[in-house]
Amino acid sequence: MAYTPELSMKSSSTLRRISWALGIPMTKGIEFVFEYLPKILDREKVCQGCRDKTKCQGCAFNSHNQTQQEKEVRYDTKSKRDTKHHH
Repeated sequence: MAYTPELSMKSSSTLRRISWALGIPMTKGIEFVFEYLPKILDREKVCQGCRDKTKCQGCAFNSHNQTQQEKEVRYDTKSKRDTKHHH
């Protein structure tokens, strides 16, 4: 890895607790977090802000790499957000 960001104390504490809950070391816990993020973040927004369009094919945010389960999770999450704004 070319760049290793340092975590704040709060983020490190959060990661530690996630890792404990999963029964895995923090190095695996952070991988879990990064594997989960594309399932819940707005892929279109991430793609629009991306500064490296050469990695799209293998990118976790590429909708072509999305599984059916992820699509359902995104749809459910988006539907819930949309209904909150219409009240």
